[in-house]
Amino acid sequence: MTTNAATDPMIGRMIDQRYRVRSRIARGGMATVYLATDVRLERRVAVKIMHGHLADDQAFRERFIQEARSAARLSHPNLVGVYDQGAEDDCVYIVMEYIPGITLRDLLHEHRALTPEQATDILRAVLAGLASAHRAGIVHRDLKPENVLLADDGRIKLGDFGLARATTANTATGAALLGTIAYLSPELVTRGAADSRSDIYALGIMLYEMLTGEQPYKGEQPMQIAYQHANDTVPAPSAALPGVPAELDDLVAWATARDPRDRPRDAREMLDHMAGVQQRATGQYRTAVLRPENATAILPSGGSAGAAAFGDDDADASEHDTTVLDRRGTQETPPRPRTGGRNAPGPRRTGAVTASLSPAGQRLADKSAKRRKRGWIALVVVVVLALVGAGIAAWYGPGPGGNVRIPAVAGKTVSQVRQALASNGLHAAQATVSRPDLEVAAGLVTATQPPADREVQKGTAIRIVVSSGPRMISLPAIVGQSASTAQAALDDDFDLQDPRYQFSADVPADTVIAATGRDSSGSVDLTTVEQYPERGPVTLTVSLGAVPDVSGKSVADATTTLQAVGLELGSQTQQFSDSVPDGQVISSTVTDDPAVKGTAVDVVVSKGPVPITLPSVKGKTIDEAASTLQALGLRVSYPDCTNILCGFYDWKSKLPVRSTDPAAGTTVHKGDTVTLAYDQ
Repeated sequence: MTTNAATDPMIGRMIDQRYRVRSRIARGGMATVYLATDVRLERRVAVKIMHGHLADDQAFRERFIQEARSAARLSHPNLVGVYDQGAEDDCVYIVMEYIPGITLRDLLHEHRALTPEQATDILRAVLAGLASAHRAGIVHRDLKPENVLLADDGRIKLGDFGLARATTANTATGAALLGTIAYLSPELVTRGAADSRSDIYALGIMLYEMLTGEQPYKGEQPMQIAYQHANDTVPAPSAALPGVPAELDDLVAWATARDPRDRPRDAREMLDHMAGVQQRATGQYRTAVLRPENATAILPSGGSAGAAAFGDDDADASEHDTTVLDRRGTQETPPRPRTGGRNAPGPRRTGAVTASLSPAGQRLADKSAKRRKRGWIALVVVVVLALVGAGIAAWYGPGPGGNVRIPAVAGKTVSQVRQALASNGLHAAQATVSRPDLEVAAGLVTATQPPADREVQKGTAIRIVVSSGPRMISLPAIVGQSASTAQAALDDDFDLQDPRYQFSADVPADTVIAATGRDSSGSVDLTTVEQYPERGPVTLTVSLGAVPDVSGKSVADATTTLQAVGLELGSQTQQFSDSVPDGQVISSTVTDDPAVKGTAVDVVVSKGPVPITLPSVKGKTIDEAASTLQALGLRVSYPDCTNILCGFYDWKSKLPVRSTDPAAGTTVHKGDTVTLAYDQ
């Protein structure tokens, strides 16, 4: 599952200046596997990085490096390739071939039990790759469905040689058992020793699980399962799931024999004993497996039976001698009746035919007649056999028993494919299989089983594989992540479009605000769905931060500030302001919501305080004049009365204003001070 940089610091890291880590694929006991990009060769790879707490353990480091060396020695289409190995600071890593798809364990979780055809197809591929390893002297020692990779394009590969060791080395594990307990051979459980036959045992358990959907041994504790491996015989798959072919029962029994000497010696021997797929009369496929021992045919015993088997009519006449007439009609001593399994020679004819024969001569004549009769019978048999042979040749040649190639049908409808198969003498299986496909639209045929261009017998049942559209992938955390983190998490599985940028007062700059995709109905808010089609278009909306506040700036400064973030200065409106000096921006307004680059920002520019024409207050008392001017926002001042009489009455309410400074009619502004003059 994809993990973002907030929870895994390896995401986004560049290893050895070459491998940029994109996302996490899986996590195991010794290491974590990441999807990365080889920036030098521009290809996707899988990088297996040892856990940091194990990197300081020299034994674990050596075992980890041993995996790379063991796997790098191997090159086979059914083995995951190893490209590189190294260490950088606290990071010990292996670079491997990236196989997009699922594991055999995922397939078993989805379908539980597989068909015999599917199980034997997978077994053949695993055996082919394992045979390459065994031929190189390497024992895997950790075979299980989790280590069998099923690629999206149909390839089957065996990986994870983390416990592999050379067969020439000491293959004992010591006190600790390595591998998964459900697939450990009896000798690994009891003696801790492993060789190529231990791998075969694990394959036998895997074959049982593929055929039945469950492991043969169960228990609440690992020790209970180990005890059953060491002391019990693996049951036949057909006992758990009736209908499993007897040949596969035999293959499981052979591979899981408790005594290693009773198993195939290596993967090549087991692979050589597997025959191809043959069709039953029901139209279903069945895999035929040759038994490990050669069958011996024994002919019936006994003299008469053996003679009859060879067509000898005289088997019961051995006690009679054959009389041979000489030229004079006298009898000679006869030879033995049979020499080397052949009858004795017939009578020699003389110049004249004798009217009557002796009893011995009559018997010889009778035998000659019988031989002639057998000759005619043999001729008839030969003719019949020739006709039968011709019929068989016609049946398996142009007739219904011949071979044809499966046509290419990708992109067609199911009905079109059924017609195409029928026109080629093939039979379309009633049930179809659904499989994700990036190229073929949902509902159309993406492939056949067996695949196109394979030569099969006429009348073979062909299963149609229908596209379910792109594979649905769980979406990682997007909104609230930095743009670079979100792009790294999405880049390998989806089609990233050019991001959209907009200003937001609530979201920091360079942070994802939203993510949108598309489907048949239009735009899709990806924050409302958990899964999205593989390689589907994804558009990120990224925050540019808040629109800059230009209040209090001059128009020139405001223009520079807005242009620096991609905005433009819009209309300018002037307004009196008692608080903002003349020529400075009072406020700004964004014309579009949300604001994007290029959006105009309108501003209100101050004209300074509101002008006031000073009214005439001449003749009014000081209090009246002050009240009038203060109501206009002006300040009022006047000198104190120095006349002694002013102390005896309220002079400000009595004395009139003579003049003002500034004079009446002058333009003033709020906050200006007006001085009143009066007579004392």
